[in-house]
Amino acid sequence: MKRIAGLFTTLLLLMTLASCDSRKTAGENPFFTEWDTPHGVPPFDKILPEHFMPAFERGMSLHEAEIDAITSNKDEATFENTILAYDDAGQMLAQTELVFGMLCAAETNDRMQALQEQAMPLLAAHRDKIRLDDKLFVRVKEVYDRRAALGLDAEQMRLLQKTYDSFVRAGALLDAEQKARLKEINGQLSLTAVKFGNNILAENNNFVLELKSDELDGLPAGIRDAAREKAQQMGKGDKWVFTLHKPSLIPLLTYSTRRDLREKIYKAYLNRCNNGDEYDNKQLINDFIRLRTEKAHLLGYPSYAAYVVADEMAGTTDAVYGLLDQIWTPALERAKGELAEMDTLLQKDIPGATFESWDWWYYAEKLRKQNYALDEEMLRPYFSLENVQGGIFYLANRLYGITFQPIVVPLYHPDAVAYEVLDADGSHLGVLYFDYFPRDGKSQGAWCGNYVEQTYKDGKRVAPVVSVVCNFTRPVRNTPALLTLDETETLFHEFGHALHFLFHDVKYRGLSEVEGDFVELPSQVMENWAFEPEMLKHYAVHYRTGEVIPKYLVDKLRKSELFNQGFATTELIAASLSDMDIHSVTEYEPFDPMAFERQALNEKRGLIPQIEPRYRYPYFSHIFDGGYSAGYYFYTWAEVLDKDTFEAFRESGDLFNKKIAADFRAKLLSRGGSEDGMSLYRAFRGADPDKRAMLRSRGLWDEPEPEPEPDDEGEAPLQPEVRQE
Repeated sequence: MKRIAGLFTTLLLLMTLASCDSRKTAGENPFFTEWDTPHGVPPFDKILPEHFMPAFERGMSLHEAEIDAITSNKDEATFENTILAYDDAGQMLAQTELVFGMLCAAETNDRMQALQEQAMPLLAAHRDKIRLDDKLFVRVKEVYDRRAALGLDAEQMRLLQKTYDSFVRAGALLDAEQKARLKEINGQLSLTAVKFGNNILAENNNFVLELKSDELDGLPAGIRDAAREKAQQMGKGDKWVFTLHKPSLIPLLTYSTRRDLREKIYKAYLNRCNNGDEYDNKQLINDFIRLRTEKAHLLGYPSYAAYVVADEMAGTTDAVYGLLDQIWTPALERAKGELAEMDTLLQKDIPGATFESWDWWYYAEKLRKQNYALDEEMLRPYFSLENVQGGIFYLANRLYGITFQPIVVPLYHPDAVAYEVLDADGSHLGVLYFDYFPRDGKSQGAWCGNYVEQTYKDGKRVAPVVSVVCNFTRPVRNTPALLTLDETETLFHEFGHALHFLFHDVKYRGLSEVEGDFVELPSQVMENWAFEPEMLKHYAVHYRTGEVIPKYLVDKLRKSELFNQGFATTELIAASLSDMDIHSVTEYEPFDPMAFERQALNEKRGLIPQIEPRYRYPYFSHIFDGGYSAGYYFYTWAEVLDKDTFEAFRESGDLFNKKIAADFRAKLLSRGGSEDGMSLYRAFRGADPDKRAMLRSRGLWDEPEPEPEPDDEGEAPLQPEVRQE
C-alpha cells in the first residue's frame, strides 16, 4: 500500500524520536534551516514534537506570502509568474508535512496524537484558503484560457491543465457561500480522519490473548517462541501472548487446533471499533459519508464516488463496477468450491459442525497439505528477511543496474535501517529506509512514502528520501525473522513503490503524482517475480544450512499458485464493492454501517458468511483515514496493468530483460504524472492492457475454442471469457 505523498494522502504523525536519542534538546527548529545531513535526510536526531507547530505556522505564513506575491503581481498572468510560481510555492510547509505524516504512521504516542488533532484542521483550512482564493484562480484561469497561444511544451501544458483542474475540483467555481461551507466540511473531515485512525490504533493495541501451555496445540515452535517473547516483554513470563497484529493473528488462525481460541481472536479482529465504547467508529463513518456526500453535491457530482473516480483512469463508477462485477461471480463460485472441500475436513473433525469464518485459515492450511503436500512452515526457513531483502536488491540490480549500500544517517527509530541507492552509473539516486517490525505506536499493514520528494532545484535533481514500513514477524532469540509467503510478496510490493519514487525524474512538483488506479502498477508488477523459479534460486536460501530451496519445493509452490484464490479474490473484491457502495450514496440519511455492509455484500451479492470482506467499515483505514476513499478498487484495476506488463517480460523469453526494464523505467517509472496513466502505459506497451493475463493469474480465465475462419468482414476483437465454476 502506498498512498503517502502521492498516494496515501492522510497517514499522519510522529514519534518515538525522543526514545531514539534521549540526549536531544529543543535547540533551533530543524525545519527552519537547511539540513546538513548526509544526502539531505531529515535530522531525526534533532527533531522534537514541539518543533512541528512552529514549523507549520511559519510554513503556512511563508506559503501565504508566496501566494500573495503571485496575486498582487500587476503584470499579465503568464506560465512563469503564475503557474510555475504556484508550483514552487509552499516548499517548507510541504516538507514539514511529509515528515510529520510519514512518522505518524510509523511511531505515534498520546502527545503526538493530540498535536495531530490540533494541526490537521489548521492545515486543511490553509489549503482551502489558497485553493479557494478568487484572485489566484483568476490568474490561473487567465493563463489556462490562453493556453493554445502560449507555445508551451507538452510537460508545461500538462502542468497547466492539472493546476487548473485541481482548483476546479477544490471548489474554485463555487460562490462565496458554497466556498464557506466547503471549508467547514474539509476541516471537519480532517479531524474525523484523525479520530478514526487513532481509534483503530487503540483497538489494535488493547486486545491481548493470553494462553497457557496446554492451549498451544498445533502451533509451530517458532510461533510459540514469538508469543512467549511477547509475553515476557509485557511482564507475563508464564504465558504466551497473541495480539491482533497480523504476524501474531494469522499464525494462530492457521495452526491452532483450538477452535474456540480461533473464534475469540478473529471476532476481536472483526469487531475492532464496533463495540459501542469510546473507540467505536460507526458514528464517525456516518460523519464521513454525510460530509463527503455533501461535498460531492457542492462540486456538482451525484456521489462522492463519482467525484473521486472522475479524476482517475477509470473515469466513471460504471467502469469500476464493470470490472469488479466481472470478477465477483466467478471468484465467489470458486470460493464456494474451496469451502466445500474444507467443510469435508471439518466434518471429519467435528461431525455436524457449521463451517465459520474463523475456520478458513486452519482448514485451508490442512487442505494445502492434503492436496499439495505443502506446509508453509516448510517454506519459511528459506525466506529469512535478510534473504528476501537481498532478493529484491538482486532483482533491482538485474533489471535496472542499481545497487544499495548501507549508510549511517539519523534514524527515527532504532528498528529502522538506511541504504544509499546508486544508479547504474554510480550516481546518487536516493536514500531508502526500511522499518520492518510491529510496535505499539505503529499502524498496521505496510506502506511506502517519501520523507523528501524528488524535485529540481536550480536546475539540479534533488534526490528523494523514501521509506518502506512493514509489520513482519520479529526475530526470536537466535532465529532470524522468517517471512511467510504473504510477507515476502508484501516486501516485493512495497519495494516496487520505492523504485517508483526513486526513479522519479519530474521537472515540476505538480506532476509528481499519478492517478490512484495507476499507482499500484509499479508495486504490484514486482510481485510477479517473487516466486518465479529463476528468482527463487537467487534468494530463497535456508537460513541455517545455506541450501537453495530444492526443486521439489519450488514445484509444489508453483502447483499451488491458484490455491485458495477464490477466497483471496472474493475478500478483496468484497472490500472494493463495499467501498464503492458506501461512497455511491446520493442522499445521506443516518445508517448502521454494519447493516449497510450486510445488505451490500451478503443480501445483494450473495457473499457467503464464511468469508468476511478484507476490511469491515469500522477499521477500513484505507477508505476513511487513508487515501483510498472510493478507491480500494485501485488494486484490482492496476492488477490488469501489472499482469499485462509482466507478460512483456514473459513474451521476451527473459524475465530479467534489461531492455524492457529500461523501457519501463524511462516511459513509466520516471515520468510521474507528466502524462495521464493510460498514455504512459500505451507508450510502454504499445497497446491497451489485456485483461486476460490478470484473469488467468487468478484462475478465472479459460482459453476460448479456436475461432472459425473470419468472413469477409473480419472477426470481432477477442473478449475475455471469464471462468464460471
